[in-house]
Amino acid sequence: MIGRLSGVLLSKLPPQIMLEVQGVGYEIDVPMSTFYQLPAVGEKVMLFTHLSVREDAHLLFGFVSDEERSVFRQLLKISGIGARTALSVLSGMSVADLQLAITSQDSARLTTIPGIGKKTAERLVLELKDKVKALVSSSAPLSGVLPNSDILNALLALGYNDKEAQWAVKQLPVGASVNEGIRQALKFLSKSQ
Repeated sequence: MIGRLSGVLLSKLPPQIMLEVQGVGYEIDVPMSTFYQLPAVGEKVMLFTHLSVREDAHLLFGFVSDEERSVFRQLLKISGIGARTALSVLSGMSVADLQLAITSQDSARLTTIPGIGKKTAERLVLELKDKVKALVSSSAPLSGVLPNSDILNALLALGYNDKEAQWAVKQLPVGASVNEGIRQALKFLSKSQ
């Protein structure tokens, strides 16, 4: 099993990247959440990986965090969820947003992801509800998930890229309301430019 790769990023063509490790170029499929966090082509990167061995192919999937890879593996255990669908889920929402949707049993939120219909969304909620605490680390308590994800989504809607928006949200004090958090995040972003 290939668990982690470190090397130079050779190309980025969503959802696939090529990573050169010791002279070997690995084609790796990544969710968009990982894709947006990758450095520029030619720079070094480290990814947690999952190798899927099928009768007709060996597929390698990469993730910027071990947390994302764990969620991917949990999704693969669900009947009817394949690797492409699991990648779509992680591309369509963050791990924290997925945890929130599962905890609040919001299957409608999951249907906004391309390729996820009503029945699949309901199956995800049903199968993951007991495993939801394992989806994210204890460092991200559920009480802080909703406001920060709303602030992040608002910044993305205003045109900031994922990296800028995440940086601004990390600067916010714990427990900031959505309105106050957006206002403060915009101040941080205007000062950083």
